[in-house]
Amino acid sequence: MQTQSKLERIFHPIFKKNGLIVSIKRDDNIHPIISGNKWRKLKFNLHFAKAHNYAGIISFGGSFSNHIHALAFACQQQGLKSIGIIRGEAEYASNYTLTMAHQWGMKLSFVDRKTYRLRDNTDYLKDLQHKYPDYLLVPEGGSNKLALAGVGEIITELNQQCEFDTLLTPVGSGGTLAGLIQADNNQHKLLGISVLKQEDYLTAQVNDLLGNDSPFDNWQILSEFHRGGYAKFSKADEQRIVNFNLQTGFIFEPVYSGKMILALLDLIERGYFAKDERIVLLHTGGLQGIGGMLQRKLLNSDDWSVPDFK
Repeated sequence: MQTQSKLERIFHPIFKKNGLIVSIKRDDNIHPIISGNKWRKLKFNLHFAKAHNYAGIISFGGSFSNHIHALAFACQQQGLKSIGIIRGEAEYASNYTLTMAHQWGMKLSFVDRKTYRLRDNTDYLKDLQHKYPDYLLVPEGGSNKLALAGVGEIITELNQQCEFDTLLTPVGSGGTLAGLIQADNNQHKLLGISVLKQEDYLTAQVNDLLGNDSPFDNWQILSEFHRGGYAKFSKADEQRIVNFNLQTGFIFEPVYSGKMILALLDLIERGYFAKDERIVLLHTGGLQGIGGMLQRKLLNSDDWSVPDFK
């Protein structure tokens, strides 16, 4: 599969007005199914599982998880089994995302919210590993130390593709930002846009992945742009993203990349960026999530469409 993504200029009147040079790193185009940061984070987890003769991979996610969707397909392609620990009820197995995950061979194990909150608990994970000794446990979102090298390849590619000052990425579990920070080695300004309310949690996650003695000080998580919390957004937010998509010709969904776009527009209006600043936006994929939001009638069906992954 293609592993290097293109870099494309993105044009909008507000960029021209403020003298900004904005490009987009098209990780959404790496693969139609395992796209964006999901492939970057899974790449070396998959290599590790195969090199150490694991039968498969266990991981965690919600009932419309981009990570679960990508993991199921990636494991099928690599000849590995997969188990998804899913927050929610068994009835969700027939939804847009999990139907495909099941078709790709993933075993779905549904747990209640109380149990799901134990997904990082040492004792819980020990019990899970004891139950499935020949499976590699991968955290929610794929964010572990094995993920960092895969994400770091983005910086290697960007350094070959362009010169830039600032890189923006949405942040949901911390692995993507941590991988970028480690590979960038204090070369550029890295801005993470939190898509959930738990600012302290995300900062702690990134620091844990990097190590507490990390020498990197060129990054920041901006926490005020979550739009109400994970997967929450207003009709006005949705319409702003739709308008931006129409004006630029790119598709950003409202859970991850769309919140990055709204943050970018708000920051520009505040005069955050210097004239002639060269900004790169990391498109982390996640477009399959549009299908689930349409299924739940969370989006206006006249404004959105999603590729058929089946």
